[in-house]
Amino acid sequence: MNWKTFVWLLLDNADKYFLIAGPAFIIFYILLRKRISYKKIQPDFPKRTHYVREIIFSTFSIIIFSVPPLLMLYSDTIRPHTTFYTSIAEYGWLYAFLAFPLMLLIHDTYFYWMHRLLHHPKLFRLFHLVHHRSTNPSPWAAYSFHPLEAIMESLIFVIFLFTIPVHSIHLMLFFVFSLVYNVYGHLGFELYPKGFNKHAVGKWLNTSVCHNMHHQYFKGNYGLYFTIWDRAMGTLNPNYDTVFAEVASRKDLKAKIDSVEN
Repeated sequence: MNWKTFVWLLLDNADKYFLIAGPAFIIFYILLRKRISYKKIQPDFPKRTHYVREIIFSTFSIIIFSVPPLLMLYSDTIRPHTTFYTSIAEYGWLYAFLAFPLMLLIHDTYFYWMHRLLHHPKLFRLFHLVHHRSTNPSPWAAYSFHPLEAIMESLIFVIFLFTIPVHSIHLMLFFVFSLVYNVYGHLGFELYPKGFNKHAVGKWLNTSVCHNMHHQYFKGNYGLYFTIWDRAMGTLNPNYDTVFAEVASRKDLKAKIDSVEN
């Protein structure tokens, strides 16, 4: 093993996690906590031990997530057999642009079915319970997985490199975007506007409310980026639209209350 490369990958993954989850936590849970507490999906804020647990397990996940790139891209034995390519001209700019949304669709499909599998009673306690201890998740929960689940999560990297041509730019954009959306999904606050859940496009996108309900009720809403599979398989929580509307309308309600008080 090239330890120097592994440490570099480890630090790179850690930087992304702390530089994305960290500011989100500071802004929503510290700086603006009192001002926007009415917008929190679940009104209560977790205890400090809750955040510590999420960070500890996320740190283990970061270590695990650093292994597949090391084995797949920095091994002269394995890399030649992957679909990794280094010149955009090899597949053209059109493919370079289309590959990214394709990666999201592949990942969402893999995540949905893996996620449902982890909710099987025989696997839930072994794999997935660690993540679901965050019944009221914070941004730090984005990578808070049991090591065995982290291994399963990391396999998307292997899937990409044995299915579709991927460039280093694709991989960089994918891991940044996936982490950003993961942090948003565990943010505890909804950022999309009122009515987004019923918009022609918005209804197909996963929201923080949608994933928060999964953590709260332990079933339904299994998707990552989209609600496509949840809608197709009938696993979208039937109260999703009602809860989203209630959370997204709190700003209007607060404005009315403030106007009356003033």
